[in-house]
Amino acid sequence: MTEQPTPRTIDLSVEVEGSPEEVWAAIATGPGISSWFVPTTVEEREGGLTTSVFGPGPDMTVPGRVSAWEPPHRVLFEGAEGDEGLAFEWLVEARDGGSCVVRLVNSGFGSGGEWDAQYDGMEQGWRLFLKNLQLHLAHFRGQAGRPMLPQAMWAGDQATVWTAITDALGIPATPAPGERVVAQGDVPPLAGTVVDCEPGFRMSLLLVEPLPGTALIAAEGTGDTTGVSIWMYVYGDEAEAVVARDEPRWMTWMAERGVSAPEGAPVG
Repeated sequence: MTEQPTPRTIDLSVEVEGSPEEVWAAIATGPGISSWFVPTTVEEREGGLTTSVFGPGPDMTVPGRVSAWEPPHRVLFEGAEGDEGLAFEWLVEARDGGSCVVRLVNSGFGSGGEWDAQYDGMEQGWRLFLKNLQLHLAHFRGQAGRPMLPQAMWAGDQATVWTAITDALGIPATPAPGERVVAQGDVPPLAGTVVDCEPGFRMSLLLVEPLPGTALIAAEGTGDTTGVSIWMYVYGDEAEAVVARDEPRWMTWMAERGVSAPEGAPVG
């Protein structure tokens, strides 16, 4: 008999602030998910339809469905009807002291080199976004943020591109938590306090400019080109206008320094 390969999953957990109901709103509703991941819509019921927008153009809008809806503890998102695809199960468990553990189980991966690359990229991407989920719930719980998601491909390996992006922004490559950073030069406003940094991979910020919010600066990849992201999530009455003003400028600035602007392959 031929031995079947063991199905692979990404299984990650983070502790976040908030009650189960508050955490549920962040991981199971459209406005909540859009505040720390990508623009998302959710019909809030079992069998409901979902969309996730990873970039411009119709090919970058990914449809899905709600396969399980058990508020405030479990939701399962899968591909659209008839599409086996990937599955994303979210589990919420309350802890003492007003916090919860959020567990993500991402399954449905195949085997082979192409799947290996997708698995590695998604695992790395989810690490980014789960940190952003923590920041959203710690600082903007109950509020809806507007995402601004410029990205591009730059030449060089991950470490080289990390140095290039931080140099281009005029910010330290290895800042300490609590350090204030301000982007320099001909870029839209970007200033905030460093929450943490994994040099060569990502930096998480609490923004003060262009508006209060969160930001992820990241370099992702394992080859001769690396994906660069400067993703921001801003809050307040001016958020929509700021995103409309600044996102095209960021896209142009990044594309001019890179190999090309990507078609927006999902990172999480």
